[in-house]
Amino acid sequence: MYIPPLFANSDLTALHDAIERYPFATLVSSSAGNMEASHLPFLIDRQAGPNGTLLGHMARANLQWRDAAGQEVLTIFSGPHAYISPQWYEAPQVVPTWNYVAIHAYGSLELIDDPAEVEALLHRTVSVFEANRASPWRMDEPAEFVERLIRQIVAFRIPLSRVEGKWKLNQNRPAEQRERVVARLTEQGDENSVGIAKLIRLGDNGSHG
Repeated sequence: MYIPPLFANSDLTALHDAIERYPFATLVSSSAGNMEASHLPFLIDRQAGPNGTLLGHMARANLQWRDAAGQEVLTIFSGPHAYISPQWYEAPQVVPTWNYVAIHAYGSLELIDDPAEVEALLHRTVSVFEANRASPWRMDEPAEFVERLIRQIVAFRIPLSRVEGKWKLNQNRPAEQRERVVARLTEQGDENSVGIAKLIRLGDNGSHG
């Protein structure tokens, strides 16, 4: 990913926070010279390895896992994004742009073969994504159902060798222009625009350390 230094986010805690906030990602791998991609939810185990470890699963019928196993893969997480009109800057010689948050996570994909570990991962996944519901659904199904489910999926982990973050939030524009952008995005009111406006307002581009 092309990341100008001004937009780089190398704060691992901030990157892990973003992965948890935007957990639905694109898993990219290669197969016989072709690119394969799947759109999947992920968990992040922050303490497993120096850069954390991603945990996920896909349908066994999705054959991406066969060639992806053992190879370096790329997982792309996308945060809010919004078009920025040059009119909003109220300045000459400016052009349109797009503000966004993106995280690229790299690592070798390892299959999880132990049925007990796969079941534990499914319970953990359900627990995480049901956590904010008033009456969370529990995977309290009969053993035969769970066993059949486990046979129909492939679980995996990706110990991360590298994590890159790009927070493109008009950091290259003067403060007064950024304030105008925030105002216009807030007026638009859609989820992406409001999300980008909040990040700009908070200066939420993480540490460059």
